[in-house]
Amino acid sequence: MKRILIANRGEIAVRVMKTAKKMGIQTVAIFSKADRNAPHVQFADEAVCIGEAPSNQSYLRGDKIIEVAKALGVDGIHPGYGFLSENADFAEAVEKSGITFIGPKSKAIQMMGSKLAAKEAVKAYDIPMVPGIDEAITDVAKAKKIAKEVGYPILIKASAGGGGKGMRIVEKEEELESGMKRAISEATSAFGDGSVFLEKYVKSPRHIEVQVMADTHGNVLHFFERECSVQRRHQKVVEEAPSSILTPELREKMGVAATKVAKACDYIGAGTVEFLMDADHNFYFLEMNTRLQVEHPVTEMITGVDLVELQIRVARGEELPMKQEGLKIQGHAVELRVYAEDPLNDFLPSVGTLEIYRPPSGQGIRVDDGFEEGMDVPIYYDPMLSKLITYGKTREEAIALMLDAIKEYKVKGVQTTLPFGSFVFAHEAFRSGNFDTHFVKNHYAPDDIKESNAKQAEVAALVALYQYLEDKKIVRLPSN
Repeated sequence: MKRILIANRGEIAVRVMKTAKKMGIQTVAIFSKADRNAPHVQFADEAVCIGEAPSNQSYLRGDKIIEVAKALGVDGIHPGYGFLSENADFAEAVEKSGITFIGPKSKAIQMMGSKLAAKEAVKAYDIPMVPGIDEAITDVAKAKKIAKEVGYPILIKASAGGGGKGMRIVEKEEELESGMKRAISEATSAFGDGSVFLEKYVKSPRHIEVQVMADTHGNVLHFFERECSVQRRHQKVVEEAPSSILTPELREKMGVAATKVAKACDYIGAGTVEFLMDADHNFYFLEMNTRLQVEHPVTEMITGVDLVELQIRVARGEELPMKQEGLKIQGHAVELRVYAEDPLNDFLPSVGTLEIYRPPSGQGIRVDDGFEEGMDVPIYYDPMLSKLITYGKTREEAIALMLDAIKEYKVKGVQTTLPFGSFVFAHEAFRSGNFDTHFVKNHYAPDDIKESNAKQAEVAALVALYQYLEDKKIVRLPSN
């Protein structure tokens, strides 16, 4: 594999290119007209405009991407995450074109892309699952019967869903019919598939996922877990590795369960098996993401492994160069997704020009980004500016470094989730490890950040006044 095309943009495109260049592989970038001057375009060996700014005219045009790849003699296509990364039809089209898809086979993507099909596939492997019904349902009378058996509250979920879309919590029977209608409508609109199913709603859940990697020689390894329970609108904002609540025994059980899920669909490459964990530390299979995850850096930091390099090596047919017993957790890593969003206004997107953009640096600090000072934040795509990752020998050390790094991160022109990050990492519930996916609902109030900002401004003003008075003393000293 001498040349790969990265079918993505922003920070993940740059991230993949860095590893490819380290491996002596040439890179081809694609870009929309809105991204003409983006860093991933400058970083690549070659770049091709793929279409207009809207993603359905550019980054989602699988046919055009394959056409460009073939014209440029590309050996492999890396999809990154988002866009076409979990599109089975695209993966199959790449396979048929004779180009290597740097990811799983289309069959595995298709199977795990449906939550119902995924549950069916792993049934034979004795993996714990949340009580409920494992088939699509539209009959309200039948749904009421199942809900009574399972017990309220229940969760209505879209089979093809993700990101919280097509999902409704129902507390009592009289809310079931309207909840189902809304979930079906939302799922149809978002995914073109209105299939929904029911399962018991796990109260006080934690979201814990396990990184897996499988090669074409029958080896399936897990690279331990990531805790992703701090979310807004069912989407992750803060991640860490390892989880602060897993015992070595539970970690091993979850790791083995994750590798079984990968085996259930003949998986190849990097993937993530997601679990829900209840207050009693029982874990349940949730879904499998058939791609590299946004939060993969925290796993890289604690294992010393380059997951993108392993993806490429596996795609080339190589055997994984390590064994499970050789993998160890070293230290702790935490990550904040820095979104161009206003945490004081319900995390609404904040677009504009990055008048100032200066990320922090130093030992134990990693920033994966795809923006530079002076760039516009476009309205067409996910508003994530970067991922800020810090590493320490202990969890406490990683958190302390994160708080310092957030202070050093200078952004002007758009609102960001940096103040929210400070709030999370300084909060006692997070620091103690006693939190769940309801962290934002239970603990976060925008007024807390406003109050903190006001105090910081007051301290800064007092420091400035003190310095001014000290400077005046120096100026007034009599000369000899």
